[in-house]
Amino acid sequence: MCGIVAVTGYKKALPLLLNGLEKLEYRGYDSAGIAVINSETKNITCNKTEGKLKNLINNLNDKNIPGTVGIGHTRWATHGKPEVKNAHPHVDSTGTIAVVQNGIIENFQDLKNKLEKEDIIFKSDTDTEVIPHLIQRELNTLSKLKLENNGSTLLVAVRNVISDLEGSYALAVLWSGAPTSLVVARKQAPLIIGLGEGEFICASDTPAIANFTNIILPMEDEEIALLTPLGIEIYDSNNERQYRNPVSLKVSEQIIDKMNFKHFMLKEIYDQPETAKNWLENYLIKNSENGRYQINYPFDTDFFEEIERVDIIACGTSKHAAMVGSFLLEQFSGIPTNVYFASEFRYSPPPLLPNTLTIGVTQSGETADTIAAMDMEIKRRSSIDDKKFKPNLIAITNRKESSIGRQVSKIIDICAGIEVGVAATKTFFAQLLSFYGLAINFAQVKGTKSSNEIDQLISELINLPPLLEALIDKHNESSKKLAHDFFNIKDVIFLGRGINYPIALEGALKLKEISYIHAAGYPAGEMKHGPIALLDKKVPVISIASPGEVFDKVISNAQEAKARDSYLIGIAPECNGTEIFDCLMQIPSSNEWVTPLLNIIPLQLLSYHIAAHRGLDVDQPRNLAKSVTVE
Repeated sequence: MCGIVAVTGYKKALPLLLNGLEKLEYRGYDSAGIAVINSETKNITCNKTEGKLKNLINNLNDKNIPGTVGIGHTRWATHGKPEVKNAHPHVDSTGTIAVVQNGIIENFQDLKNKLEKEDIIFKSDTDTEVIPHLIQRELNTLSKLKLENNGSTLLVAVRNVISDLEGSYALAVLWSGAPTSLVVARKQAPLIIGLGEGEFICASDTPAIANFTNIILPMEDEEIALLTPLGIEIYDSNNERQYRNPVSLKVSEQIIDKMNFKHFMLKEIYDQPETAKNWLENYLIKNSENGRYQINYPFDTDFFEEIERVDIIACGTSKHAAMVGSFLLEQFSGIPTNVYFASEFRYSPPPLLPNTLTIGVTQSGETADTIAAMDMEIKRRSSIDDKKFKPNLIAITNRKESSIGRQVSKIIDICAGIEVGVAATKTFFAQLLSFYGLAINFAQVKGTKSSNEIDQLISELINLPPLLEALIDKHNESSKKLAHDFFNIKDVIFLGRGINYPIALEGALKLKEISYIHAAGYPAGEMKHGPIALLDKKVPVISIASPGEVFDKVISNAQEAKARDSYLIGIAPECNGTEIFDCLMQIPSSNEWVTPLLNIIPLQLLSYHIAAHRGLDVDQPRNLAKSVTVE
């Protein structure tokens, strides 16, 4: 969600802050701001604007802002409208404390009420503004103890204040009394420290750090740190000093290049053949003894033999990938599988059953609901003294160095590289591949499919990259032409059955996310149970009709839509029955198991070109964030 950048060192802070914020734009935001301390005058200069970062940059063009310590922020509105008064940083009444925050302070109203009784006047509608006022009050208390004005005093003040905060947060704090110091803290929201030579940068995500250094130190949950040009001090929730080695950024985390594409989303759709190649290289190996392929994970999978059921926890697009995964695990591997919204799982978890594998799916590795649900599952299973109920957990993520990567030891890294577009494309595709790998692995362990059936599925996956390349080239042009017909459309229905029902849901979500057209996905057989009432010539229907067990049923459902004058678009191979479609977005014939990997391509491209044709911000759609780090 919100993006934080904070720097301290010997270089001018402002260019580093703006560069870092620019790299975090992909996370989604509606206002931006910076605060910098002038080490000579000890004054804090604060500037913030509504809207895009370019508005802030334009506002700063004619200003000379010296100072080597500063904080920056891109805000995604929670408490308070996206207005300048609610943009970060927020300052206290004396103008000597500046704070940026990601997260939600759940008890802010109680804290605000107490401060207002002390005659504190609030200038914003945000939950964040209570924090600088609380820190200033704490510093006033500490001053009576005659402590020095330095970073250590600020550290104590911030630590005392965060003990009163309920909710989730990542914080960066400046104090004019310690003009070379910076205090940062995190609880259920990501913060990463980048280590330079005599200077440090702290940010919500690695792209903001990559141009500065490739050496990072991820902060753990409930840690607080003091950063000065002389070094870093990190403390845990028990106020014990922490010592650990930094890690290096992967090369893929250091490169964000749109190349010659108009938008990152289009580039990332074109990245998917390469994503498939990476998956094949990383996870598929040939057994030298029998010549058969097997899935190669960086963890021991012997425990799969004991697994009797699978629970999958995810949100948004990740949940759609999980639904395809559920179909594969049940129908191909014979493992009973349930998929849960992480936000619902947290408050109404299923009864504990023995020998259960719990899989958390989050592209960012920072999704608050998913991380909290996985943590709850660890705790409630660990409380039972029976090895059949022990926590068996796997995380599927694009960021193995993320919070979930530190929470769960068994990680399937989808290896998709940084995805800038808020609407997930290649990360969804890579998550799907991860579930194909799990399904193959379980089928081999459980013996639910013959060797020939498993080998056939693997062969289809090996042949994917060239099919994908041709498919993207073909439908990039066809969907561009079709997008003109959607300019004034307000509603679209997506239909799918079986393994492709989740693809209908994902196609509808993509269209909603970036084109702002209302779209809904349904199992094709459910259309007559309500949705059919919506159909007329103004409501197009997109039907996924992959040859297989339910193909004739899907065609019949499409006929029902056409009888109501809906414009009918088919995602299918050219074959008997598909002549019904007013427009056929042709897919190559393939094994039904792998059709989701092909069917998603034209749906992504169609959504992209509709949004681009409408002149919308494809990569940063309104109100959305790439990494949802608040509940």
